[in-house]
Formats: sequence, structure tokens, C-alpha cells
Amino acid sequence: MPLNIPGLLAPFQLLWNPRIVLPHVVKDIRQIDFLALRKAGYRGAVFDKDNCLTIPYIDSLVPELQCAWKECREVFGEGNVLIVSNSAGTKHDPGAIQAESVSHYLSVPVLQHKSPKPAYSCISSIRAYFSSLHNPIKDDELVVVGDRVFTDVVMANRMRPGHSISKAREPDQEKVLSIRERANGPLAIWTSGVWKKESMLMRYLERRLVDAVSRWTDSSLALSEFQKAFVKPLPPPEVGQKTDVWTSRLWDLLRRR
Repeated sequence: MPLNIPGLLAPFQLLWNPRIVLPHVVKDIRQIDFLALRKAGYRGAVFDKDNCLTIPYIDSLVPELQCAWKECREVFGEGNVLIVSNSAGTKHDPGAIQAESVSHYLSVPVLQHKSPKPAYSCISSIRAYFSSLHNPIKDDELVVVGDRVFTDVVMANRMRPGHSISKAREPDQEKVLSIRERANGPLAIWTSGVWKKESMLMRYLERRLVDAVSRWTDSSLALSEFQKAFVKPLPPPEVGQKTDVWTSRLWDLLRRR
């Protein structure tokens, strides 16, 4: 993986805006209620590729996500779902060969961009794509889904005016739609599960950082509202599905600490 300078510099932004790392958390996209998001006013979605939709370095969709991915594409509509990867579609993808392969396997377009997430030039490319659609989609009508905090989540939160993330109001003042109104920009969703283990120490540190910032900024109410409005329970494992039970339990324990 090429060195990602914008991603390495993102932690410094925590010094004046710690909320920039705050996401809404699901294990994987099967927990996202895409229909509820559409009813709340979200019209488009940006997805990361590796460990969000595919196994790293493989272009085809993780089999377990087939139904959820189909639902997502049907709910948002053709052209309104975009893959933004730090590999496929970048300057490190000569001739856009991987981008074409990913687009073929996932049945959605892949953004062509020169700078990696969360660079502002990448954000400009995303905006240019959605504004060019027949029915343009604004920033506050987007959902950004990915598995890394310092790329996907930071990028989504940078797309908010002034990078502001408002605190939650009193529960009896809120409606489902107010989640989008209060976000005032894309909804950042972090898929905390992994399909292939990589950078596990960094992921553990990201989790601890998100938990700390969430407590310090008193954001638990806003996060719980998202869970109630847009999150579904995971489907039960398929019969015969092989899982590393003890490793899974250890990882869950580490995440909760």
C-alpha cells in the first residue's frame, strides 16, 4: 500500500477538532438499514472497498454481503452509489485496470482521483461526481461508509461546513430526520469488523481513540439515536460457516476495553 500522507497528517487535526474522528458504528454493511436512510433524506452513498465490501486485494464482493449490497444499490438507485478506494482508481492503478475490475464485480462506478482519502482534493472529486448526476446529490444527502477512521471517517466529517459536528439535543426534541439535519453534511459510518486481518494494532488504537473522544465530547446520545434509527441486527451465521470463535471473542474483548 503506498504511503498515505493525508491520512498520516489527519491525527494532527484532532488538536483543534477532536470530533472529526467520530463515526456511527456498525460491524458491517448488513447492519445498515438503507431503506430507513433513504426515507430520512439520504440519496447517495460512498463506500470504501478493502475490508468494507471486499477482502483486501480482491475485487469481488464478500459473499456474505450479497443481499445487503443489492439492497443498497436498489434503494439509492443507479449511479448514486460510488466506490472511493485508495488503491483502485488512483494514480497507483495504471490504466484504471483495477477500477474497471472493481466496477465490474460490484456493479457501481469507481471514482478516479489523484490524491488518497482523506485529502481535500479527493473530496472535491467526490463532490464533482455527485454534482454531475442528472439529479445532483448534495453533501448532506450522502452516506460515507468505510472501515478506517483516519481515511473514511475523517473524510466524511471534513465535508461538513466548518468541520462542525453538533451535539445531540434532548431526546424528546428529536425525530429520525433530525439526525440528518443535525449532521449538516455526510453521515459517517464506520464498519468496525474486518474480513481479513490487517493493521490490527492500528485498528485497536482507532477504536480506543473513538471511544475516548465520544466520552469526552458527550456524543453517546447522538450515536445511540443512529443505532435506533438506521441499524439492524446482524443475520445469524450460515450453517457450516467457519469462524474462529476464540479469535473473534478476543477481538471483541479488546474493542470493548
